[in-house]
Amino acid sequence: MITNDGPVLAIDQGTSGTKALVVCPERGVIGSGAADVRPRYLPGGLVEVDPAALLSSVVDAGRQALAAAGEAVAAVGLANQGETVLAWDPATGRPLTDAIVWQDRRAEPLCTELAAYDEELRELTGLPLDPYFAAPKMAWIRRFLTQEGTVTTSDVWLIHQLTGAYVTDASTAGRTQLLDLDRVSWSERALDLFGLGAELLPRIVDAAGPVGTTTAFGPEIPLTGLLVDQQAALLAQNVTAPSTAKCTYGTGAFLLAQTGNRPRRSTNGLVGCVAWRLAGETSYCLDGQVYTVASAVRWLADLGVISGARDIDPVGSAVPDSGGVTFVPALAGLAAPWWRGDLRGSVTGLGLDTTPGHLVRALCEGIAAQVAEVAAAAAGDLGAPLSVLRVDGGLTRSALLMQTQADLLQLPVEVAELPDATALGVAAVTRLGLNPGLSLREVVAPGKPSAVYEPQISADQAAERLGVFRAEVAALLARTPTAP
Repeated sequence: MITNDGPVLAIDQGTSGTKALVVCPERGVIGSGAADVRPRYLPGGLVEVDPAALLSSVVDAGRQALAAAGEAVAAVGLANQGETVLAWDPATGRPLTDAIVWQDRRAEPLCTELAAYDEELRELTGLPLDPYFAAPKMAWIRRFLTQEGTVTTSDVWLIHQLTGAYVTDASTAGRTQLLDLDRVSWSERALDLFGLGAELLPRIVDAAGPVGTTTAFGPEIPLTGLLVDQQAALLAQNVTAPSTAKCTYGTGAFLLAQTGNRPRRSTNGLVGCVAWRLAGETSYCLDGQVYTVASAVRWLADLGVISGARDIDPVGSAVPDSGGVTFVPALAGLAAPWWRGDLRGSVTGLGLDTTPGHLVRALCEGIAAQVAEVAAAAAGDLGAPLSVLRVDGGLTRSALLMQTQADLLQLPVEVAELPDATALGVAAVTRLGLNPGLSLREVVAPGKPSAVYEPQISADQAAERLGVFRAEVAALLARTPTAP
């Protein structure tokens, strides 16, 4: 018989795959599973995925984790991509469109049309007007694809497929640009601006609590935990002090800093959003994004420069530096703090002596430089420098990237003991949903970092490298003026 203290199944449905963990409160992770997802990267900045592939990856990864654990679980929790959207029939659950992935840029013209309302939307929702967020893509679907059914973020569809419920959690709702950040409820004004006033919107629920039950993984179990991916990682990393932040290195990189029970509107190009809502109480955070990280590594692999992420360290370590090569990996545009999704990436300083190692090192520096710029923006908004960066995600396995990050930040970089922080975060709220009497401290294991990287170059050297990167970004901005 399963009790409220039993293991839970935590599922992280991400851009390029789904990871599932069976987490026991006493023994930690006792089973895991994974299933790949392959989005289609199309000309013109389009990124799509078959919704059925998302659902099958959730079911497959979850069943793998349960088989590996060999034990029943008390509940399941789900983390999601945040800004990926689709239209679907709420009566049958049938998708009416492909899922448009958060990286997709097709709604750029619609954002240009609404440019006069950018400041109003920032103040209302905490988010800048950009196709990255859900509402522009939702509006694009309504304008160009279909008026039928409902249009929502992908989590709503997945939850409906699993349980029949029609809900989203407050943190995911905060990624739509349709949420009133102060009231944590749908904004009629934002809905009207995007032409979505007639939409049937999901009910906004807390991160922890019963949503419904599912038999997708075997015997019937309750779904009791929901969070958007980056906020789940923020919780798992136990980032509560204003001088600390976490960064997840996945398809993109996402740096978040907790700001407490009051929302902040960034003055430095970041996003103010909901961290989570628990027992009706909302916590907020600042968020900065780098669009292409693991996706940039995959791009190098597709070109044949390396065979995959496992080559970053051996190939990059074959040379002492980038050999004068500078890589701005804006392969899907630049996000925070620039918000120029129209930009293209650049690689400069190439010569006949340039090797794959130089390109790998230049990519690591380009990723780390963008994260450093986001960290500086967060420090500006918080009014104090960061003291440490806690990191998670698959690419934290690269010692070269993590050392480069510490060097350019001039801060210690603490690598999470387990790279799957998102799944661990959703496991925590799933346990809370089962047993509301527990505290956050009781469900979030503090853990010790698996590695700590200290800066190995001087502050002057770091400033020089960041200066070169900023000059290349400035050149890109000068060549691609903002559309009128």
